Amino acid sequence: MYKYFFKRLLDFLCALAGLLILSPIIIVVTIGLFLANSGKPFFLQARPGRNERIFKIIKFKTMNDRKGADGNLLSDEERLTIVGAFVRKTSLDEIPQLINVLKGDMSLIGPRPLLIQYLALYNKEQRRRHEVRPGMTGWAQINGRNAISWEKKFELDVWYVDNLSFMTDLRVFFMTFKKVFKSEGISAEGHATIEPFNGNN
Repeated sequence: MYKYFFKRLLDFLCALAGLLILSPIIIVVTIGLFLANSGKPFFLQARPGRNERIFKIIKFKTMNDRKGADGNLLSDEERLTIVGAFVRKTSLDEIPQLINVLKGDMSLIGPRPLLIQYLALYNKEQRRRHEVRPGMTGWAQINGRNAISWEKKFELDVWYVDNLSFMTDLRVFFMTFKKVFKSEGISAEGHATIEPFNGNN
């Protein structure tokens, strides 16, 4: 019953309350990133959701669009702004996804929605992460976030799919605050976030 009804109801009510309560922070961060990113405070990107249905994820834009002499974008680390680094460290960049939760694209808790190009790289077991709505935070995020390997992250995502319950979600919810407070697992060594997934070796 929780998985098929109450989870979605809680998502909607919590997302609505979250947007109202956090609206002052949203306004301040939007202004800061508007100035830091030449008038572009938000980042929209297509991501696969439940059953691999494509939707547009909404996040605060933490990197500018600076390009090198060759015309290509600079590395993530070079494009990460001072304001963006703070927003990412505190996980404030995730707040706009509450709109995705309201719309039903996402859940508060679930496997993180990744890039579309990764769809062709998953094995059969890893694809099971799309059996539920993607989340703003998830089991993999409280067990390493970007500091663990892709294979371990997918293993944790599938574990969540098989063990989805109110108590699991409650544990993820409170553990997320602990991880954010301690700023754990934000990036992989040598990267602003995590190196790209290149498939299973």
